[in-house]
Formats: sequence, C-alpha cells, structure tokens
Amino acid sequence: MRHPNLPLPAWKRSLDLLFCAAVFPVFTLVTLFMAAMVRLSSPGPVLFKQERVGLGGRRFRIYKFRTMHVAADTRGHQQHFTALMTSNAPMQKLDAKGDSRLIPGAWLIRATGMDELPQIINVLRGEMSVVGPRPCIPYEYEQFTPDQRRRCASVPGLTGLWQVSGKNRTTFEQMIAFDCEYGSRRSLWLDLRIIFLTPAALLVQVCDQVLGRARPAPAAPAETAKLDVNPALDPTETARVSIAR
Repeated sequence: MRHPNLPLPAWKRSLDLLFCAAVFPVFTLVTLFMAAMVRLSSPGPVLFKQERVGLGGRRFRIYKFRTMHVAADTRGHQQHFTALMTSNAPMQKLDAKGDSRLIPGAWLIRATGMDELPQIINVLRGEMSVVGPRPCIPYEYEQFTPDQRRRCASVPGLTGLWQVSGKNRTTFEQMIAFDCEYGSRRSLWLDLRIIFLTPAALLVQVCDQVLGRARPAPAAPAETAKLDVNPALDPTETARVSIAR
C-alpha cells in the first residue's frame, strides 16, 4: 500500500518493495524471537509504537520491537539529545554505557538494528523508505532550526548516508550535513551503495557498543578523611572523529 501524500520515484518505490519481500522471512523469525524474549523478561506488548516526524514535517507512527520496560521515562533522552545538539560531542546513544530502562539483552538488539525491522510496515505504507534520514521524534524536530529541518526534505529511511558515514562517531551537525547531502544527491546508485555498506556499519556499531560497555567507568575520587571537601572529578576527554567523505 502506498501512502498517497508521500510520492516516491518509481525506482525508489520498487527498491523498497523488493527489500521488504527479501527481509520478510527474517522479520518473521525475529518476531518469534522477540516475542519469546519479551515474554520472559518484561510484561507487555512485543511491538512499540511511537510518533515520529517524516517528509515535510508530517507526523506518523513507527513500529519497533519493544526493548524497554513499559512506561519507561523519556525525560533523560530529551536532556541527552539537547546536550548533543549544543555540543560537539559524538552522537553516542544514551544506552552506550547501560540504561536501566532496557530489558535484558536489549542493548544488542538495538546495536544490530533488529529492533527497527517492524518498520518495513512503514515502508510498505509509503511513510518510510529503505534509505533516507532517520525519522526524528517531535520534541527533537521542535528544537531544529529552519536550516536543520531541511533533512526532512527526504522520505525517512531505515538506513542512510549518515548511518554508513560514522553515525555514533559523528556530531549532531555532521548528522544534519549528511542527511541534507543525501537529499541533494539521491539516486538509485547511491541508495544501492548505502544498502551495501549498511551491514559493515552495523558491525562497527556493535563493536563500539561492546567496547563501550566493557570499558570501566571512571573511578570515583577517594574520600578525604575528616575534611568537608568534595574533590572535583577529572574531566573526560571526548575524541573527535574525522569522517572520510
């Protein structure tokens, strides 16, 4: 079914339908696995629905496998996103070091992108495409400047130029630049190239997540006996990653 308000080029729509047909068996198997995982670790539905912003600022609901406990608090994510917007720090996920909102094992599901598979429903409906900028949450969109909202000039996708160009190693401004660049360069060849590079990008993301979780947290400063002093923590250096274009 094609969404009447979100026209797509014939080549892009054909590629989307071929992709959905190809991954449907995988989607079925992952659905069975997620149903068992959720039932054993967290009461509630298998699928999670969330409002997102798509082409031209239009809102729609995406589908994901639920990886968090029901009614998880989102205020921490809002604060985290605002901090990323106003800093030059890499776009690390909030759960990179562990997140109490996640159900057991969910960090790996999220790192591999398997939680996004139900969005083939959105692709079939024409609300999303296989390749395009990730659809943002409304409170994120509301903080964008008019120039940053240019990333919504393309139909949102499951993967995109930003994802295969560093993703969590890039900054917020670099994400915006990659998404806008995709909109200006969109072609069948570019979409095929991005799809081809996506598995390697996911592997890098999983490795980064594993290493990040294995890295010990900075030790708290030792208490100073009989002194009413709170010693300052050593600042954590943030590495800036240069993305080869």
